[in-house]
Amino acid sequence: MKKLLLLTTLFVALSSCTTKPELKVYAPTPEILPGATDLDAYLPLLEGKRVAILSNQTGMVTENRHVLDTLLARNVNVVSIFSPEHGFRGTADAGELVGNSVDGPTGVPISSLYDGKGGYPSDESISEFDVLIFDLQDVGVRFYTYNVTMGKMMYVCAKHGKKMIVLDRPNPIGFVVDGPILDMKFKSGVGWYPVPVCHGMTLGELALMINGEGWLPEHVKCDLTVIKCRNYTHQSRYVLPLKPSPNMPNMRSVYLYPSLCYFEATPVSLGRGTETPFQMYGHPNMKGYRFSFTPRSVDGAKNPPQIDQECYGVDLREHPSDEQVLEAGVNLEYIIDAYNNLHLEGHFFRSFFELLIGRDYVRKMIMEGASAAEIKAMWANDITFFKEQRKPYLLYEE
Repeated sequence: MKKLLLLTTLFVALSSCTTKPELKVYAPTPEILPGATDLDAYLPLLEGKRVAILSNQTGMVTENRHVLDTLLARNVNVVSIFSPEHGFRGTADAGELVGNSVDGPTGVPISSLYDGKGGYPSDESISEFDVLIFDLQDVGVRFYTYNVTMGKMMYVCAKHGKKMIVLDRPNPIGFVVDGPILDMKFKSGVGWYPVPVCHGMTLGELALMINGEGWLPEHVKCDLTVIKCRNYTHQSRYVLPLKPSPNMPNMRSVYLYPSLCYFEATPVSLGRGTETPFQMYGHPNMKGYRFSFTPRSVDGAKNPPQIDQECYGVDLREHPSDEQVLEAGVNLEYIIDAYNNLHLEGHFFRSFFELLIGRDYVRKMIMEGASAAEIKAMWANDITFFKEQRKPYLLYEE
Protein backbone atom coordinates (compact mmCIF):
# COMPACT_ATOMS: atom_id res chain seq x y z
CA MET A 1 0.00 0.00 0.00
CA LYS A 2 1.17 3.52 -0.72
CA LYS A 3 2.07 5.04 2.62
CA LEU A 4 1.40 8.73 3.18
CA LEU A 5 2.39 10.83 6.17
CA LEU A 6 -0.35 10.67 8.79
CA LEU A 7 -1.39 13.63 10.93
CA THR A 8 -3.03 13.51 14.32
CA THR A 9 -6.80 13.17 14.16
CA LEU A 10 -8.50 16.50 14.60
CA PHE A 11 -11.80 16.99 16.34
CA VAL A 12 -13.52 20.23 15.34
CA ALA A 13 -17.04 21.57 15.72
CA LEU A 14 -19.30 23.08 13.12
CA SER A 15 -18.99 26.85 13.06
CA SER A 16 -20.83 29.70 11.41
CA CYS A 17 -19.45 32.90 9.92
CA THR A 18 -21.03 35.66 7.88
CA THR A 19 -17.84 36.87 6.18
CA LYS A 20 -16.07 35.20 3.29
CA PRO A 21 -13.32 33.05 4.85
CA GLU A 22 -9.80 32.67 3.63
CA LEU A 23 -9.75 29.13 2.26
CA LYS A 24 -7.34 27.08 4.30
CA VAL A 25 -7.24 23.66 2.68
CA TYR A 26 -8.55 21.03 5.06
CA ALA A 27 -6.28 18.07 4.37
CA PRO A 28 -5.63 15.95 7.48
CA THR A 29 -3.72 13.49 5.31
CA PRO A 30 -1.17 15.54 3.34
CA GLU A 31 -2.00 16.27 -0.30
CA ILE A 32 -5.37 14.46 -0.32
CA LEU A 33 -8.16 16.99 -0.83
CA PRO A 34 -11.84 16.01 -0.45
CA GLY A 35 -14.24 17.16 -3.16
CA ALA A 36 -15.70 19.82 -0.88
CA THR A 37 -12.44 21.80 -1.15
CA ASP A 38 -12.79 22.18 -4.94
CA LEU A 39 -15.15 25.16 -4.77
CA ASP A 40 -14.44 26.24 -8.35
CA ALA A 41 -15.85 22.93 -9.57
CA TYR A 42 -19.25 23.12 -7.91
CA LEU A 43 -20.09 26.73 -7.01
CA PRO A 44 -21.01 27.55 -10.63
CA LEU A 45 -23.54 24.69 -10.55
CA LEU A 46 -25.36 26.41 -7.69
CA GLU A 47 -25.83 29.86 -9.18
CA GLY A 48 -29.47 30.91 -9.11
CA LYS A 49 -30.51 27.60 -7.53
CA ARG A 50 -32.28 26.72 -4.32
CA VAL A 51 -29.82 24.43 -2.59
CA ALA A 52 -30.33 21.70 0.01
CA ILE A 53 -27.43 20.07 1.86
CA LEU A 54 -27.27 16.49 3.12
CA SER A 55 -24.37 16.44 5.54
CA ASN A 56 -23.24 16.12 9.14
CA GLN A 57 -20.25 17.04 11.28
CA THR A 58 -17.85 15.49 8.74
CA GLY A 59 -18.71 17.93 5.95
CA MET A 60 -15.77 20.26 6.54
CA VAL A 61 -14.24 22.39 3.78
CA THR A 62 -11.53 24.04 5.85
CA GLU A 63 -10.20 23.19 9.27
CA ASN A 64 -12.87 25.31 10.93
CA ARG A 65 -15.51 25.83 8.25
CA HIS A 66 -18.36 23.48 7.37
CA VAL A 67 -19.77 23.21 3.84
CA LEU A 68 -22.99 24.84 5.08
CA ASP A 69 -21.14 27.91 6.37
CA THR A 70 -18.91 27.99 3.31
CA LEU A 71 -21.88 28.17 0.94
CA LEU A 72 -23.77 30.73 3.03
CA ALA A 73 -20.66 32.92 3.17
CA ARG A 74 -20.64 32.89 -0.63
CA ASN A 75 -24.30 33.90 -0.82
CA VAL A 76 -25.50 30.52 -2.05
CA ASN A 77 -29.23 30.17 -1.44
CA VAL A 78 -29.20 27.27 1.04
CA VAL A 79 -32.84 26.59 1.86
CA SER A 80 -32.66 23.38 3.88
CA ILE A 81 -30.51 20.71 5.48
CA PHE A 82 -31.11 16.95 5.48
CA SER A 83 -29.46 14.89 8.22
CA PRO A 84 -28.56 11.15 8.18
CA GLU A 85 -28.29 8.61 10.99
CA HIS A 86 -26.78 10.21 14.13
CA GLY A 87 -28.15 13.64 13.15
CA PHE A 88 -26.58 16.77 11.69
CA ARG A 89 -24.17 17.14 14.60
CA GLY A 90 -23.37 13.41 14.65
CA THR A 91 -24.20 12.84 18.32
CA ALA A 92 -27.27 10.54 18.28
CA ASP A 93 -27.01 6.83 19.09
CA ALA A 94 -26.89 4.19 16.37
CA GLY A 95 -30.47 3.70 15.19
CA GLU A 96 -31.80 6.50 17.39
CA LEU A 97 -34.70 8.40 15.84
CA VAL A 98 -33.92 12.06 15.29
CA GLY A 99 -36.60 14.71 14.81
CA ASN A 100 -36.66 17.77 12.59
CA SER A 101 -35.07 20.92 13.96
CA VAL A 102 -33.35 24.17 13.03
CA ASP A 103 -29.61 24.75 12.87
CA GLY A 104 -29.00 27.25 15.63
CA PRO A 105 -26.02 29.17 14.19
CA THR A 106 -27.55 29.65 10.73
CA GLY A 107 -31.31 29.31 11.17
CA VAL A 108 -31.53 26.83 8.28
CA PRO A 109 -34.24 24.19 8.87
CA ILE A 110 -33.08 20.58 9.29
CA SER A 111 -35.16 17.66 8.02
CA SER A 112 -34.15 14.34 9.57
CA LEU A 113 -33.90 11.31 7.29
CA TYR A 114 -33.67 9.10 10.37
CA ASP A 115 -37.06 9.85 11.89
CA GLY A 116 -38.61 6.42 11.50
CA LYS A 117 -40.37 7.20 8.22
CA GLY A 118 -38.28 5.07 5.88
CA GLY A 119 -35.44 7.48 5.17
CA TYR A 120 -37.28 9.57 2.60
CA PRO A 121 -38.03 13.30 2.90
CA SER A 122 -41.52 14.74 2.71
CA ASP A 123 -42.92 16.01 -0.60
CA GLU A 124 -42.94 19.51 0.87
CA SER A 125 -39.22 19.44 1.70
CA ILE A 126 -38.43 18.05 -1.76
CA SER A 127 -40.31 20.87 -3.47
CA GLU A 128 -38.18 23.50 -1.72
CA PHE A 129 -34.86 22.79 -3.45
CA ASP A 130 -33.47 22.51 -6.99
CA VAL A 131 -30.05 21.00 -6.21
CA LEU A 132 -28.98 18.64 -3.45
CA ILE A 133 -25.41 18.78 -2.16
CA PHE A 134 -24.37 15.45 -0.60
CA ASP A 135 -21.31 15.58 1.63
CA LEU A 136 -20.79 12.73 4.12
CA GLN A 137 -17.67 10.88 5.20
CA ASP A 138 -18.18 7.15 4.71
CA VAL A 139 -16.08 4.26 6.07
CA GLY A 140 -16.30 1.95 3.04
CA VAL A 141 -18.54 -0.74 4.53
CA ARG A 142 -21.89 -1.83 3.07
CA PHE A 143 -23.81 -1.77 6.33
CA TYR A 144 -22.68 1.74 7.30
CA THR A 145 -25.93 3.55 6.60
CA TYR A 146 -24.68 6.69 4.84
CA ASN A 147 -24.46 4.90 1.49
CA VAL A 148 -28.09 3.77 1.82
CA THR A 149 -29.14 7.33 2.61
CA MET A 150 -27.29 8.47 -0.52
CA GLY A 151 -29.12 5.94 -2.69
CA LYS A 152 -32.52 6.89 -1.32
CA MET A 153 -31.86 10.56 -2.01
CA MET A 154 -30.64 9.71 -5.52
CA TYR A 155 -33.99 8.03 -6.06
CA VAL A 156 -35.87 11.04 -4.68
CA CYS A 157 -33.92 13.42 -6.91
CA ALA A 158 -34.50 11.20 -9.96
CA LYS A 159 -38.25 10.98 -9.34
CA HIS A 160 -38.66 14.69 -8.77
CA GLY A 161 -36.31 16.09 -11.41
CA LYS A 162 -33.70 17.40 -8.97
CA LYS A 163 -29.96 17.51 -9.51
CA MET A 164 -27.63 15.85 -7.00
CA ILE A 165 -23.99 16.78 -6.47
CA VAL A 166 -21.81 14.40 -4.48
CA LEU A 167 -18.79 16.06 -2.89
CA ASP A 168 -16.60 12.98 -2.78
CA ARG A 169 -14.45 12.00 0.18
CA PRO A 170 -11.75 9.32 0.42
CA ASN A 171 -12.56 5.80 1.51
CA PRO A 172 -10.32 5.11 4.54
CA ILE A 173 -10.25 1.41 3.60
CA GLY A 174 -10.45 1.94 -0.16
CA PHE A 175 -7.80 -0.75 -0.71
CA VAL A 176 -9.98 -3.48 0.88
CA VAL A 177 -12.54 -5.42 -1.15
CA ASP A 178 -13.88 -8.35 0.84
CA GLY A 179 -16.97 -10.11 2.11
CA PRO A 180 -19.91 -11.67 0.29
CA ILE A 181 -22.04 -9.71 -2.16
CA LEU A 182 -25.41 -8.94 -0.59
CA ASP A 183 -28.15 -11.41 -1.48
CA MET A 184 -30.93 -8.95 -2.30
CA LYS A 185 -33.48 -10.97 -0.35
CA PHE A 186 -31.72 -9.40 2.63
CA LYS A 187 -32.04 -5.85 1.32
CA SER A 188 -32.60 -3.47 4.24
CA GLY A 189 -31.55 -0.17 5.75
CA VAL A 190 -28.10 -1.69 6.37
CA GLY A 191 -27.71 -3.09 2.86
CA TRP A 192 -29.33 -1.69 -0.27
CA TYR A 193 -27.07 -2.78 -3.13
CA PRO A 194 -25.48 -6.03 -4.34
CA VAL A 195 -21.95 -5.15 -3.22
CA PRO A 196 -19.46 -6.86 -0.87
CA VAL A 197 -19.18 -5.90 2.79
CA CYS A 198 -16.07 -3.87 1.94
CA HIS A 199 -16.59 -2.47 -1.56
CA GLY A 200 -13.37 -0.43 -1.82
CA MET A 201 -15.16 2.53 -3.45
CA THR A 202 -15.74 6.13 -2.51
CA LEU A 203 -19.36 7.22 -2.23
CA GLY A 204 -18.93 9.18 -5.45
CA GLU A 205 -17.84 6.05 -7.29
CA LEU A 206 -20.61 4.03 -5.67
CA ALA A 207 -23.17 6.64 -6.75
CA LEU A 208 -21.98 6.31 -10.35
CA MET A 209 -22.27 2.53 -10.09
CA ILE A 210 -25.77 2.75 -8.60
CA ASN A 211 -26.83 4.85 -11.57
CA GLY A 212 -24.97 2.81 -14.16
CA GLU A 213 -26.15 -0.60 -12.93
CA GLY A 214 -29.76 0.50 -12.56
CA TRP A 215 -29.89 -0.26 -8.83
CA LEU A 216 -32.34 2.51 -7.94
CA PRO A 217 -36.01 1.50 -7.56
CA GLU A 218 -37.80 1.35 -10.90
CA HIS A 219 -34.31 1.63 -12.51
CA VAL A 220 -34.58 5.44 -12.58
CA LYS A 221 -31.44 7.50 -13.22
CA CYS A 222 -30.33 10.41 -11.08
CA ASP A 223 -29.00 13.64 -12.62
CA LEU A 224 -25.66 13.23 -10.85
CA THR A 225 -22.38 15.13 -10.68
CA VAL A 226 -19.46 13.88 -8.61
CA ILE A 227 -16.82 16.39 -7.47
CA LYS A 228 -13.69 14.28 -7.21
CA CYS A 229 -11.11 14.17 -4.46
CA ARG A 230 -7.69 15.34 -5.51
CA ASN A 231 -4.46 13.37 -5.08
CA TYR A 232 -6.31 10.29 -3.82
CA THR A 233 -5.85 6.71 -5.02
CA HIS A 234 -7.34 3.47 -3.77
CA GLN A 235 -4.00 2.68 -2.12
CA SER A 236 -4.03 5.88 -0.05
CA ARG A 237 -4.03 5.59 3.72
CA TYR A 238 -6.40 8.42 4.54
CA VAL A 239 -6.82 9.33 8.22
CA LEU A 240 -10.29 10.63 9.05
CA PRO A 241 -10.11 14.11 10.60
CA LEU A 242 -13.38 13.68 12.53
CA LYS A 243 -15.41 10.87 14.02
CA PRO A 244 -17.83 9.82 11.26
CA SER A 245 -20.28 8.61 13.94
CA PRO A 246 -20.31 8.50 17.76
CA ASN A 247 -18.87 4.99 18.09
CA MET A 248 -16.06 5.41 15.56
CA PRO A 249 -13.56 7.27 17.77
CA ASN A 250 -10.36 6.47 15.85
CA MET A 251 -8.90 4.66 12.85
CA ARG A 252 -8.54 1.43 14.84
CA SER A 253 -12.33 1.26 15.17
CA VAL A 254 -12.74 1.93 11.44
CA TYR A 255 -10.33 -0.86 10.53
CA LEU A 256 -12.01 -3.40 12.84
CA TYR A 257 -15.57 -2.38 12.01
CA PRO A 258 -16.01 -4.77 9.02
CA SER A 259 -15.13 -7.71 11.30
CA LEU A 260 -16.82 -6.75 14.58
CA CYS A 261 -20.15 -5.23 13.57
CA TYR A 262 -21.78 -8.70 13.38
CA PHE A 263 -21.79 -8.78 17.19
CA GLU A 264 -24.68 -6.30 16.91
CA ALA A 265 -26.79 -9.34 15.99
CA THR A 266 -25.69 -11.33 19.06
CA PRO A 267 -25.72 -10.85 22.86
CA VAL A 268 -21.98 -10.11 22.79
CA SER A 269 -20.78 -6.55 23.46
CA LEU A 270 -18.33 -4.98 21.05
CA GLY A 271 -17.47 -2.19 23.43
CA ARG A 272 -20.31 0.27 22.99
CA GLY A 273 -20.50 2.21 26.23
CA THR A 274 -16.70 2.28 26.63
CA GLU A 275 -14.11 4.75 25.36
CA THR A 276 -13.00 2.34 22.65
CA PRO A 277 -16.01 0.73 20.91
CA PHE A 278 -15.38 -1.62 17.98
CA GLN A 279 -12.01 -2.51 19.47
CA MET A 280 -12.98 -5.35 21.82
CA TYR A 281 -15.64 -7.95 22.38
CA GLY A 282 -16.93 -9.81 25.38
CA HIS A 283 -19.82 -11.19 27.41
CA PRO A 284 -20.42 -11.79 31.13
CA ASN A 285 -20.37 -15.56 30.56
CA MET A 286 -17.35 -15.90 28.31
CA LYS A 287 -14.73 -18.19 29.87
CA GLY A 288 -10.95 -18.26 29.80
CA TYR A 289 -10.22 -14.55 29.36
CA ARG A 290 -8.51 -12.18 31.79
CA PHE A 291 -9.43 -9.01 29.92
CA SER A 292 -12.71 -7.44 30.99
CA PHE A 293 -14.71 -4.25 30.44
CA THR A 294 -18.02 -2.85 31.65
CA PRO A 295 -20.31 -0.97 29.22
CA ARG A 296 -21.90 2.16 30.68
CA SER A 297 -24.55 4.58 29.49
CA VAL A 298 -22.65 7.33 27.66
CA ASP A 299 -23.34 9.91 24.97
CA GLY A 300 -23.74 8.04 21.70
CA ALA A 301 -24.46 4.75 23.50
CA LYS A 302 -27.20 5.44 26.00
CA ASN A 303 -28.29 1.82 26.41
CA PRO A 304 -25.45 -0.39 25.15
CA PRO A 305 -25.63 -4.21 25.15
CA GLN A 306 -24.65 -5.72 28.53
CA ILE A 307 -24.92 -2.31 30.19
CA ASP A 308 -23.34 -2.24 33.67
CA GLN A 309 -22.29 -5.91 33.33
CA GLU A 310 -18.64 -6.92 33.53
CA CYS A 311 -17.82 -8.58 30.22
CA TYR A 312 -14.90 -10.97 29.68
CA GLY A 313 -13.33 -11.30 26.29
CA VAL A 314 -10.74 -10.03 23.84
CA ASP A 315 -8.90 -6.70 23.75
CA LEU A 316 -8.18 -5.65 20.14
CA ARG A 317 -7.03 -2.09 20.83
CA GLU A 318 -3.39 -2.79 19.98
CA HIS A 319 -3.05 -6.36 18.73
CA PRO A 320 -3.10 -7.53 16.02
CA SER A 321 -1.45 -4.60 14.21
CA ASP A 322 -3.38 -2.29 11.89
CA GLU A 323 -1.60 -3.87 8.95
CA GLN A 324 -2.67 -7.35 10.02
CA VAL A 325 -6.26 -6.21 10.56
CA LEU A 326 -6.43 -4.63 7.12
CA GLU A 327 -4.78 -7.59 5.42
CA ALA A 328 -7.36 -9.92 7.01
CA GLY A 329 -10.26 -7.87 5.60
CA VAL A 330 -13.56 -9.31 6.81
CA ASN A 331 -12.35 -11.56 9.62
CA LEU A 332 -14.94 -13.92 11.11
CA GLU A 333 -12.51 -15.42 13.64
CA TYR A 334 -13.81 -13.12 16.38
CA ILE A 335 -17.45 -14.04 16.06
CA ILE A 336 -16.59 -17.74 15.67
CA ASP A 337 -14.55 -17.53 18.88
CA ALA A 338 -17.44 -15.98 20.83
CA TYR A 339 -19.95 -18.47 19.40
CA ASN A 340 -17.82 -21.45 20.37
CA ASN A 341 -17.08 -20.01 23.82
CA LEU A 342 -20.65 -19.23 24.90
CA HIS A 343 -22.34 -22.45 23.73
CA LEU A 344 -25.64 -20.68 23.09
CA GLU A 345 -26.21 -22.54 19.83
CA GLY A 346 -29.47 -21.30 18.29
CA HIS A 347 -29.78 -18.46 20.80
CA PHE A 348 -26.53 -16.78 19.72
CA PHE A 349 -27.54 -15.31 16.35
CA ARG A 350 -30.46 -13.00 15.68
CA SER A 351 -32.11 -12.43 12.30
CA PHE A 352 -30.23 -9.13 11.98
CA PHE A 353 -27.06 -11.16 11.34
CA GLU A 354 -28.05 -12.02 7.77
CA LEU A 355 -28.85 -8.36 7.05
CA LEU A 356 -25.28 -7.48 8.06
CA ILE A 357 -23.29 -10.32 6.48
CA GLY A 358 -25.62 -10.51 3.48
CA ARG A 359 -25.81 -14.30 2.98
CA ASP A 360 -27.55 -17.14 4.79
CA TYR A 361 -24.71 -19.67 4.44
CA VAL A 362 -22.42 -17.86 6.91
CA ARG A 363 -24.50 -18.52 10.03
CA LYS A 364 -25.00 -22.15 8.99
CA MET A 365 -21.29 -22.73 8.41
CA ILE A 366 -20.34 -21.17 11.76
CA MET A 367 -22.85 -23.39 13.57
CA GLU A 368 -21.49 -26.43 11.72
CA GLY A 369 -17.94 -25.69 12.88
CA ALA A 370 -16.41 -24.21 9.73
CA SER A 371 -13.30 -22.05 10.05
CA ALA A 372 -13.09 -18.40 9.06
CA ALA A 373 -10.87 -19.36 6.12
CA GLU A 374 -13.38 -21.93 4.87
CA ILE A 375 -16.18 -19.38 4.98
CA LYS A 376 -14.06 -16.70 3.29
CA ALA A 377 -13.38 -19.11 0.43
CA MET A 378 -17.12 -19.18 -0.24
CA TRP A 379 -17.16 -15.53 -1.34
CA ALA A 380 -13.92 -15.52 -3.35
CA ASN A 381 -15.83 -15.56 -6.64
CA ASP A 382 -17.97 -12.66 -5.43
CA ILE A 383 -14.85 -10.52 -5.05
CA THR A 384 -13.51 -11.44 -8.49
CA PHE A 385 -16.87 -10.64 -10.10
CA PHE A 386 -17.35 -7.37 -8.27
CA LYS A 387 -13.87 -6.02 -8.98
CA GLU A 388 -14.53 -6.47 -12.69
CA GLN A 389 -18.07 -5.08 -12.47
CA ARG A 390 -17.02 -1.87 -10.71
CA LYS A 391 -14.16 -0.96 -13.09
CA PRO A 392 -16.18 1.41 -15.33
CA TYR A 393 -17.16 3.50 -12.32
CA LEU A 394 -13.80 3.98 -10.61
CA LEU A 395 -12.60 7.59 -10.54
CA TYR A 396 -9.25 6.93 -8.89
CA GLU A 397 -6.24 4.78 -9.66
CA GLU A 398 -6.35 1.30 -8.10
